Amino acid sequence: MWKYYAILSAIFAALTAIFAKMGIKNVNSDLATAIRTVIILLITWGIVIFGDKITGIRELSRSNWIFLVLSGAATGLSWLFYFKALQVGDVSRVAPVDKLSVVFVILLSFFILKEPLTAKVIIGALLICAGGIVMIWK
Repeated sequence: MWKYYAILSAIFAALTAIFAKMGIKNVNSDLATAIRTVIILLITWGIVIFGDKITGIRELSRSNWIFLVLSGAATGLSWLFYFKALQVGDVSRVAPVDKLSVVFVILLSFFILKEPLTAKVIIGALLICAGGIVMIWK
């Protein structure tokens, strides 16, 4: 089932890049990111509240809170840099370079989470890295 969610995530990420590039024309990228964030906030809290999932907030541990806050901060910074890159660069080059995050995830998951590095994972990371380099290289 995770594969379907991952594919949907990729499709919506692609739409995000296209819509964002269209929406930031003559707009400060930080302001655009803030507007996007408010929309995400409304949608996700709506899902939580109307899906009756709000009670789960009481079950969060201190560790959950710390890492969710850190994840939120990292997401916010990622979005700010992404929108700035979209504003000054071609979306067809910015989006693939942004996907170098996958390579960083693989490395960090190995060192921090102790997840295994298989030949398939290493080859995939190298291919993604090569694609990112091709897109950066003028």
